[in-house]
Amino acid sequence: MVIAIDGPAGAGKSTVARALAERLGFTYLDSGAMYRSVALATVRAGADPDDPAAVTDLARALELELSPGRVRIGGEDVSAAIRTPEVSAAASRVSVHPGVRAAMVERQRSIVADGAWVAEGRDIGTVVCPASPLKVHLTASEEERARRRAAETGEQIAAVLASQRDRDARDRGREHGALELAADAVELDTTGLDVDGVVDLIEAIARERGLIGGPGS
Repeated sequence: MVIAIDGPAGAGKSTVARALAERLGFTYLDSGAMYRSVALATVRAGADPDDPAAVTDLARALELELSPGRVRIGGEDVSAAIRTPEVSAAASRVSVHPGVRAAMVERQRSIVADGAWVAEGRDIGTVVCPASPLKVHLTASEEERARRRAAETGEQIAAVLASQRDRDARDRGREHGALELAADAVELDTTGLDVDGVVDLIEAIARERGLIGGPGS
């Protein structure tokens, strides 16, 4: 069973999904880390992130290992390396290629085939797990999202905002796996809410739908 959490960059998906998984005793899947890993491999190979053939080959050959709080490529811990601004920018570019998305979606579906998961990304509820019994689409104001990302990276908010707008346009406009609201998704605006507040809301919905036990269970 998968609780799907989608939304744009800076909406709080990773933080919320990780906290929700911990609270419910589910396993957390960070799909964004998978695309960031492809981006890191692309940067290190000196390949053009806009070259679909080259990047797709790298994605298919990627020796990727995910574990709680850690991402490894070929046995190397790249958990910090995939979070740099350079890799973040490249991730948005490599993720538009259909071949890359197909390779990652196949892996994601295989990973969540068994067990209880909280999976986050931009197309978990629409493409990866369309049968998910609970799809949540997190949003926040542009300014709030940029402020959060700047706090993480140390960049200037104005620079983050400009980059964020470009990324949003690519994410919404790409042909495959575009960022969109699933018809049966619950949309939550996280502006002004702390992590616990958002997790409380999602947990309550999960209980209402009978996906988890009642309070104290």
